[in-house]
Amino acid sequence: MQNIYLTSISSISALGVDSQSVWEQYLNKKHLFSRSESLDNNWICSLQQTAKELVSDLKKSDLKYKNLDDSVLFAILAARNAIVKAGWNNDHKFGINIGSSRGATTLFEKHHKDFLATNKAQTLASPTTTLGNISSWVAHDLQTDGPEISHSITCSTSLHAMLNGVAWLRAGMAKRFLVGGSEAPLTTFTIAQMQAMKIYGNNDFDYPCRALDFDKTKNSMILGEAAAICCLENTLTDQAIAMIDGIGYATELLEHNTSISAEATCFQKSMIMALGNQNPETIDAIVMHAPGTIKGDLAELNAIKKVFKNKMPLLTTNKWKIGHTFGASGMMSIEFAVLMLQNQTFVGTPFHDDFIQKTTLKKIMVNSVGFGGNAVSVLLSLPN
Repeated sequence: MQNIYLTSISSISALGVDSQSVWEQYLNKKHLFSRSESLDNNWICSLQQTAKELVSDLKKSDLKYKNLDDSVLFAILAARNAIVKAGWNNDHKFGINIGSSRGATTLFEKHHKDFLATNKAQTLASPTTTLGNISSWVAHDLQTDGPEISHSITCSTSLHAMLNGVAWLRAGMAKRFLVGGSEAPLTTFTIAQMQAMKIYGNNDFDYPCRALDFDKTKNSMILGEAAAICCLENTLTDQAIAMIDGIGYATELLEHNTSISAEATCFQKSMIMALGNQNPETIDAIVMHAPGTIKGDLAELNAIKKVFKNKMPLLTTNKWKIGHTFGASGMMSIEFAVLMLQNQTFVGTPFHDDFIQKTTLKKIMVNSVGFGGNAVSVLLSLPN
């Protein structure tokens, strides 16, 4: 199959807005959660202050942007940075596929609340809350000439966007594709939905989210907000920062509306597909989906053990630090993997020994899954 290359990746989150700041945050053992008074004193992970100021400035820069949801604004900022880093800022011929699990959450809830109070919908209620809002506004902001695609496949949304971008590039229907996810889920209703499933974390431990702590006795998933966007190309250039060595996807028969099987059959299938003919022993590390729930973390671990058997890769996740960013989470994990490859440093979790290891990293797999058992696995390596 034709090689596909990442020529840049950019994010906006609690970690910061530039690669150096993001990497420095990963190198320390501090989590980035705080209690929010406006959200019933629940744990959340909100944007870093510099990022909040950028969002505020963007709203003021254009009257049209003032009426957009944060999920759209996050994506615009991350996309702007991504294309500059990739050197695409003077070329408008590329496709866009940016998805979201929930889309314009805050704005939709506001419009619905107003409707219940007045029995009338505001003029911009529909056009500013559609799920296609994100890609279309990014395309407007960047003045692109390529296709614009949006979708929601819950928490694996951004890696499904990557799947789609790879397919377009390999089919010869495009030479460049901007892919990723954006999520602004920090609302009382969204958190209440997670609490209704009894998976939201309310622990006052040193680390409120205990993703990859396989001995935890309480669910500890916490929501965060973020956007992460990467640039894909079908040719190797000097800008290339990583190569896609394999990509896999799968679903499984559901035993429950929200959970995957105890041995995560979907992950087993997606990881095997991503590996292709490659020896599992050549995979150095896996950035796990690991949402911080008891069953979710263990199911993925069981799947990894089934696939990798005798030689387990190093295992990590970033959700203990920044929480679960729903549709953006997969691309946030891609960024984490790329940074580890670039710095030849493995960053683990605070629940295990060897939090930071200087080591040889040639291939890192990234996993993501969402409601419905729709798993994606992406295998990354440094460009040849």
